[in-house]
Amino acid sequence: MAEKSRILVIGGTGYIGKFVVEASAKAGHPTFALVRETTASDPVKGQLVEKFKSLGVTVVHGDLHDHESLVKVIKQVDVVISTVGFQIPDQTKIIAAIKEAGNVKRFLPSEFGNDVDHSQAVDPAKSTFADKAQIRRAVEAEGIPYTYFSSNCFAGYFLPTLVQPGATAPPRDKVIILGDGNPKAIFNKEEDIATYTIRAVDDPRTLNKTVVLRPPQNIYSFNELVTLWEKKIGKSLHKIYVPEEKILKDIQESVIPINIFLSINHSIFVKGDQTFEIDPSFGVEASELYPDVKYTTVEEYLDQFV
Repeated sequence: MAEKSRILVIGGTGYIGKFVVEASAKAGHPTFALVRETTASDPVKGQLVEKFKSLGVTVVHGDLHDHESLVKVIKQVDVVISTVGFQIPDQTKIIAAIKEAGNVKRFLPSEFGNDVDHSQAVDPAKSTFADKAQIRRAVEAEGIPYTYFSSNCFAGYFLPTLVQPGATAPPRDKVIILGDGNPKAIFNKEEDIATYTIRAVDDPRTLNKTVVLRPPQNIYSFNELVTLWEKKIGKSLHKIYVPEEKILKDIQESVIPINIFLSINHSIFVKGDQTFEIDPSFGVEASELYPDVKYTTVEEYLDQFV
């Protein structure tokens, strides 16, 4: 049994980062979390940091803009995972620090969504995806060993409301469906995304590849999702279909961040950006690589809202 890689998570107190830190520690990897010094005084994030410590995580103070401290912590690990949210372009600073440190066996830049190399998104999502693609190209140009992790939809974002705008619970009377409701999307629970991410870090099959998380029981079209929900609540919903032209108009007329969410939804549910063919030349599918991982299915996930 090979020794488990030492993992540094940058952005560990963020939405997906906290799950990644926990999954890494629970899988027995010596785990480091880079957090800002001010984080301790934040009531929510401060608690998270304490939880990390209780799991045996080494909490290191620093940030992306302090090159020396970044290099210093990177020299102590084998794998760097970035889960930064709004600082996608700033990851060039991580790339520079990894390059200087010279010891990293694998870098996972912040992805955790659609595969940005297979996207037909319109702006503003298009620009965000372009930033991620630019980071990919920078990693490759520097010859840094990488894994890109494409997790598709966070279940926690999409399923509690069945993608209904402004809703706080899944619909009980009427449902708004984007486009014709036929393109397939993939919905994965955040804890599962983190588990698969950590499984991939030491796997030679995922080196310099895109890992796409597409478990067979979590692939649903919008129409299929609605049918499943109707079955669970024992009732038919009134369906309102929104044509693509209307969605595009809404994107143009909305402000940040609504236009970002709308354009991401357009890419997923109208363009079907999550179901491209995974060619072995660039990618692998996570649930095929790790059939022993018991993931939460969409059907199981929705039970909590019935």
